[in-house]
Amino acid sequence: MRMLSKIGRLLSLSLALGLVASPSAFAHHGWSWTEDEYSELEGTITQVYVGNPHATLEIDVDGENWRVELAPPSQTVRAGFSEDAAKPGDTVTAIGNLSLDQNERRMKAVRITVNGKTYDVYPNRVPSN
Repeated sequence: MRMLSKIGRLLSLSLALGLVASPSAFAHHGWSWTEDEYSELEGTITQVYVGNPHATLEIDVDGENWRVELAPPSQTVRAGFSEDAAKPGDTVTAIGNLSLDQNERRMKAVRITVNGKTYDVYPNRVPSN
């Protein structure tokens, strides 16, 4: 009986910790952390990552490092973008939504253009011209 009580307390503690950690763990998933209007960034790629939870590009924009989040890996690859599509030194133009936190240099991109090729990673969110 004492062992079941300990297991119950451990499960309760784990659940409580999970609930407390959840908001920060999911803070950058979805769009709630971004501005509503679209912005454009142009810079030089310093790093390409296509993996979980989101593909990302690290880019240099006028001497400042920006993180450009793309879609989850399967969706990014479905859009035609892979780690072979870009490399450090390539110029990229990203269209998307900047972070609400003005101190955070982060964008959630809906479209990127690298080496003259455009990738709509969130095609249903691409702004119409």
